[in-house]
Amino acid sequence: MSSQVSFSIRGRNPDVLTCIANLSNDEVFTPPEFAGRMLDTLACAWATAHNGANIWADSSVRFLDPFTKSGVFLREITSRLTKGLATEIPNLEERVNHILTRQVFGIGITHLTSLLARRSLYCSKHAKGEHSIAKSFSSDQGNIWFERTEHTWGDGKCTYCGASQKALDRGEGLETHAYAFIHTEDIKTRVAELFGGNMQFDVIIGNPPYQLNTDGFGTQARPIYQQFVQQAKTLDPRFLCMIIPARWFSGGMGLDEFRESMLNDARLRSIDDFLTASDVFPGVGLKGGVCYFLWNRDHPGLCEVTTHFKDWPISTASRPLLENGADVFIRFNEGLSILKKVMAVETGSSESLELPEAKKFMKLVSSIGSFGLESTFRGKEVRSGDDL
Repeated sequence: MSSQVSFSIRGRNPDVLTCIANLSNDEVFTPPEFAGRMLDTLACAWATAHNGANIWADSSVRFLDPFTKSGVFLREITSRLTKGLATEIPNLEERVNHILTRQVFGIGITHLTSLLARRSLYCSKHAKGEHSIAKSFSSDQGNIWFERTEHTWGDGKCTYCGASQKALDRGEGLETHAYAFIHTEDIKTRVAELFGGNMQFDVIIGNPPYQLNTDGFGTQARPIYQQFVQQAKTLDPRFLCMIIPARWFSGGMGLDEFRESMLNDARLRSIDDFLTASDVFPGVGLKGGVCYFLWNRDHPGLCEVTTHFKDWPISTASRPLLENGADVFIRFNEGLSILKKVMAVETGSSESLELPEAKKFMKLVSSIGSFGLESTFRGKEVRSGDDL
């Protein structure tokens, strides 16, 4: 009876990583199911680029999550490699030890998340502890590195990430949120220092912090996820896969240069766009939705854009991110078709989106303050008893 009850309870136990509340809208935990979806996208792209090869059966591939929180990506990668390498490394203990010591690496974003990630990956917050499933680490950090990093202040702002000194220079008792991955001018040298030797990663994957609060008005915040993307590209992986806010599609504070670089990068091979962030991160309010992308270093080409919105039919199209004559990303695949039809009427050709200058709508409207006049007037305030 007791063994049957025990088995029943084990069968009902949820994945612990589905039960953890998010730290904030800035540092969001990735649901295991969604991490699996991103890994599926990666595996398909790897197979396409390597004549059908199974990435999970390759004992030489190195993975890095440079902003690990719950450790879900590293755990799911390890799980898949453990199955895929069964033929090459039949002994389970040897196989797991090889994967954990030579194939999966992470950088914690805070002390708390580094402990959580080690617990998820090694089954112990101490990589060389008695309960750890890895058996040959020389330090308790294992391959999930974390050390407190300080901001570099200049004129009240961090020279690396732009964080507010007033908000985050708050003593040793609290987290600095100075993320090591973007607080360096030479990320290749820095990574070599963290993990030893010349570390070339085949895959960089994860979910970076999204923003940092500033001293601006109200809830103004500075996006920083773009810095993680750019830094990851500097490491020159074969594949890069990240989930980030979709606001970069239309620019934003400090995002114009990033948007331009992304939309002109032919190595960006797929974007899965989720119009409602809560469809990915339940209970998280991120205006503009989220997306995850796959960047393929060695195989540039058209981008497969897939739009997801609740229970609506999924829309997918393989297309350039910037159409001829357009300087913005057309988010909806259906909108692209409409735009081309309008352009065909105006120009008499369906081959170009270019309009004569006189017909462009932007030439018919003025920007805010174009005549040097303030636009804050909202009419005279009318009080009770006043004549209208």
